[in-house]
Amino acid sequence: MTAAAYEPEVGGDSLLSVRDLVVEFGGKGRPTFRAVDGVSFDVKPGQTIGLVGESGCGKSVTSLAIMGLLPARGNKVAGSATFDGTDLLTLDQRELSDRRGRDIAMIFQDPLSSLNPVVPIGVQVAEVMQRHQGLKKAQAMQESRILLDRVGIPDPARRLKEYPHQLSGGMRQRALIAMALACKPRLLIADEPTTALDVTIQAQILEVLRELVVDSGTSLIMITHDLGVVAGLCDEVNVMYAGRIVESASRHEIFAHPEHPYTHGLLGSIPRLDGSREGALHAIPGSVADNIPWTAGCAFAPRCTQATEICRDQSPVLEQDPTGTPGHTLRCHHPILPGTDPQS
Repeated sequence: MTAAAYEPEVGGDSLLSVRDLVVEFGGKGRPTFRAVDGVSFDVKPGQTIGLVGESGCGKSVTSLAIMGLLPARGNKVAGSATFDGTDLLTLDQRELSDRRGRDIAMIFQDPLSSLNPVVPIGVQVAEVMQRHQGLKKAQAMQESRILLDRVGIPDPARRLKEYPHQLSGGMRQRALIAMALACKPRLLIADEPTTALDVTIQAQILEVLRELVVDSGTSLIMITHDLGVVAGLCDEVNVMYAGRIVESASRHEIFAHPEHPYTHGLLGSIPRLDGSREGALHAIPGSVADNIPWTAGCAFAPRCTQATEICRDQSPVLEQDPTGTPGHTLRCHHPILPGTDPQS
């Protein structure tokens, strides 16, 4: 591509502005591994942003770095994550604890390991409000019942007294959502919230998130490996591979005019029920471990059907796509233009 390297502007109306986020693991005599490599994106008030990619692409590490939840040792975090004018990466753990739950909340992938197995659900939801809003226990428990009802848990008064193992997977995930929304946070991060659930419960959980975001005006970062999950939920989509964003655009633009071969691969692996695609699904060859360093070339080159010598020798920069709509950015030497066959 010949366009100039894309430099996102720091928007004054952004609730969260992540710039050049880098996370490295290792060091002190051990080899370093860069899990997140210069990631930048914005989240505006009331907006839903998607971070999409296979397991190991860095999307969950990105969210943990923003939340300050990475281990205290064995990693190095650089860049900035400015939330409402404050760089979260510069705060100490006490200051971050004050913001987590109150201003920023997170829904984790596995509710069974995220919930305390020996504490009733109602107490766990109430503790968040007692900690950040100073509510008395009785008032917090009453609010907990309202929250459980709001996220669609049947008979919430009874569920308040039950333990996590007594709830189904779908209800445990709803309880986590209730905990995350207890203090009406301005930003919600959902890390693969539907992965362990069957498709019917997945749809219900996504509908709950959609309604809550619309009703409360909360911003949402949806982390997932499935572009189908973000199809009816996200306003903007960032596709990640090997720690970097390789394509970014609005939801409609990504689905209508995907141009990065990796994005095409993710879309090609989604089953279709409308009969518009015949034959077997087109899986992306190899695994996420089959890559080369971004400093040497395009990390996706070993798996890419479009790769040439330049892809293995020169690292592509994130550029504004000259053929797409404004805001459609791409990191690729050989994008798949609309109307061409990515399998040819």
